[in-house]
Amino acid sequence: MRGLVQRVIQASVTIDGSVVAEIGNGVLVLVGIEAADTTEDSSWLASKISALRIFDDENGVMNKSLVEIRGEALVVSQFTLHALTKKGNRPSYIKAARPEVAIPLYEQFIYDLQLTISTPIKTGSFGAHMQLSLINDGPVTIWIDTKSRE
Repeated sequence: MRGLVQRVIQASVTIDGSVVAEIGNGVLVLVGIEAADTTEDSSWLASKISALRIFDDENGVMNKSLVEIRGEALVVSQFTLHALTKKGNRPSYIKAARPEVAIPLYEQFIYDLQLTISTPIKTGSFGAHMQLSLINDGPVTIWIDTKSRE
């Protein structure tokens, strides 16, 4: 499971011209799920994201977590995070999980993240064509892959 975490001061998801979700200060998390992922990956990733110290403290040092600032989270599924680009110019998405595997794990991730933060999680719509708007704060963008736990 891969997560691309962006610290934002605002973010939103638009589908068919209508804003379906929006947040203020917090994180936009793009989540990619591959066939080999499990609920353990979901739990680990949610815990890691909620505890990342990527928000400024009173001294302007990134020393506070999403939990500590009571920040919001917007979670959007994005199978293209598993794009393979080694050969040719057309990405392959063969490692991305099929919807019957990905949807339950995406929903599990949202559930796991909700267990760790106090604000309601906002989401996009799995499989929909979405437009994302965000103001990345910093910018701070962090790539996390559960297959490369550090």
